[in-house]
Amino acid sequence: MMHNKVGVLMVNLGTPDMPTVPAIKRYLAQFLSDHRVIDRSPWLWWPLLHAVILPFRAPRLAKLYQSIWMEEGSPLLVYSQRQQKALAARLPNIPVELGMSYGSPCLAKAIKTLLSHDLTKLIILPLYPQYSATTSAAAWDAVANILKSYRRLPSIQFIRDYAEHPAYINALKQSVERSFNQHGQPDKLMLSFHGIPKRYAKLGDDYPHCCEHTFRALSAALTPWSEDKMIMAYQSRFGREPWLMPYTDKTLKKLPAQGVKHIQVICPGFAADCLETLEEIKQQNRGIFLKAGGEKFEYIPALNDQSAHIDLLQQLVAENIL
Repeated sequence: MMHNKVGVLMVNLGTPDMPTVPAIKRYLAQFLSDHRVIDRSPWLWWPLLHAVILPFRAPRLAKLYQSIWMEEGSPLLVYSQRQQKALAARLPNIPVELGMSYGSPCLAKAIKTLLSHDLTKLIILPLYPQYSATTSAAAWDAVANILKSYRRLPSIQFIRDYAEHPAYINALKQSVERSFNQHGQPDKLMLSFHGIPKRYAKLGDDYPHCCEHTFRALSAALTPWSEDKMIMAYQSRFGREPWLMPYTDKTLKKLPAQGVKHIQVICPGFAADCLETLEEIKQQNRGIFLKAGGEKFEYIPALNDQSAHIDLLQQLVAENIL
């Protein structure tokens, strides 16, 4: 009887290799060319992307990336690599590799390394707690496209999401309580999720429902902290069409006039801190809230390589081995 030989592929979105205009252009060109992310006709979209968006957006983003860049590199990459190493240490008999849907480390190389172990089962773990076609499904597409070149395939176990997983909710709860203990209880706790166009949800993407599940589960876990002190919003809009609402920045601008002077913000959809959390929320949105009359703003870091987060990842793997 053949014993299972399992490998784990951790997948995250990706990041520029350097906080420079050329590196950001390369990364954005790959990311924004994925039809899962931008579903417009390539004949219309690609000229706009290369002639307008990349030349104007890349220089602005370069400055923003420079403001959050760590000594070891991009925060998203640094924290993702720490997660991979920590999970691998917990699973000494199971190879664990990290690949990015866009950019480096190369997803194809990670898969090649894993399959060199003659796996009978490959567990794909996208680091997106809430499923979306723009993230989780895009990771599936990328993996499937790479696997086309292999004749011998292992069985595949794809972890679609873990929006309500008890270990995930517990890790979020610990982060919130740690922040409350350090900074005091705020007037409101905001859960800010990355947005998607409303049209994508209408076409069948159940991402907003996944976000709502996380919101309700965390609210229940934080009892007796009341749900009416919690706010759910969506950040990181791109383009002109309507996205999921309410918008994080516009909500933060209105809150001080409603008597909310102290707010803490957590971004549960991000497994690792990145530009959208460290610059957009911790810097830009903090400024919006304080300028509007707010007095205290704290950003609660992503789960990153916290022990409770690695506990979750280990449990997800264990639940999908058999």
